[in-house]
Amino acid sequence: MAVKVLSDKCKGCNICVKKCPFDAIKIQDKKAIIGISCTGCGVCIEACPFKAIEKEEEKQAVNDLSQYKGVWVFAEQRQNKIMPVVHELLGEGRKLADDIGTELCAILCGENVTSLADELISYGADKVYVADSPQLKTYTTDGYSKVIYEAIEEFKPEIVLLGATHIGRDLGPCIAVKASTGLTADCTKLDIDPENKGLMQTRPAFGGNLMATILCPKTRPQMSTVRPGVMKKAECDKSRTGEIVKLEYCFNDGEIRTKVVEFVKTLKNAVSLTDAKIIVSGGLGIKNPEGFNLLQQLADKLGGVIGSSRACVDAGWIDHAYQVGQTGTTVRPEIYIACGISGAIQHLAGMKESKYIVAININEAAPIFEVADYGIVGDLYKVVPAIIEALDKIQEKAV
Repeated sequence: MAVKVLSDKCKGCNICVKKCPFDAIKIQDKKAIIGISCTGCGVCIEACPFKAIEKEEEKQAVNDLSQYKGVWVFAEQRQNKIMPVVHELLGEGRKLADDIGTELCAILCGENVTSLADELISYGADKVYVADSPQLKTYTTDGYSKVIYEAIEEFKPEIVLLGATHIGRDLGPCIAVKASTGLTADCTKLDIDPENKGLMQTRPAFGGNLMATILCPKTRPQMSTVRPGVMKKAECDKSRTGEIVKLEYCFNDGEIRTKVVEFVKTLKNAVSLTDAKIIVSGGLGIKNPEGFNLLQQLADKLGGVIGSSRACVDAGWIDHAYQVGQTGTTVRPEIYIACGISGAIQHLAGMKESKYIVAININEAAPIFEVADYGIVGDLYKVVPAIIEALDKIQEKAV
């Protein structure tokens, strides 16, 4: 419930200010003003002796859901390059669209990006909506949310998927608020209800200790952000054809309130866990931050990268960029080597979809062995050097 002040009745008596348990009301120009911290509890309505505060009718939910058709994927691009998570969303979106019996579309924003539409079609999109403008060259919340919301209002998709990237996590909630619909964040699984064809959005809850499936039965579109690395990428088929639709829009002066002045790249060594085919991860079992030097040697031999459990990040042993798990990065490499990682459920949620999991742990009862394809019980400071030595011998023979 929301509340509003009837200015013609308000006397500025200050009673509502004193009664509000959330300090959400203030007096301005002798009138009560409701602030953003208002929870709609209704205490002020009962307290006002002049009946100057009343319940505000909420925006009615859309009743005719049948007018919404199609699955949309936000085609996030940076510097005119489609992000890998988009290929994953198109793969998942294709399955959802086929289950419903509708088309799969992508919506693309940027400057000089129309040529990227062919790539989206080759990865499964039947139709691509394109907003190509200098004002959309770099991402801004105001610019992108306006264009995409107006497109949603015009074309009415029933499902909208975004990657749970920095941009997607900012953009998704803004569009959902504009469209007066719900948003399920950080989904790890999406399904279609066979009975009503609604979107079943599953995500970890309570720190990853259970999985919650969330529905959006009364409003459209049904919106989800999906963690990168969770879904299987769509296959590229350059023979596919599709339709490209150019969007019409107009920005008024001052409508885009922020301006990107400069990009400053980090001085730290970049790590891309999402794209890595081989990851060698360390947990508290490596005993000290220097243990990652050994893991780096193994990763270098295999042409992979190193990763980490949350415990090592919390201990200050390694940067958060290397963290794999529920509160880090979700990965799906060809090979995941877990060294000294016990296998907490939050970590498993971020790597259990790896093609092959190799666990090295001194504790034979560690939970990590339950999901591992290959398990080695032993001291990693003996096992890892032995693996490196064996790889060296193989390379010598190959030469």
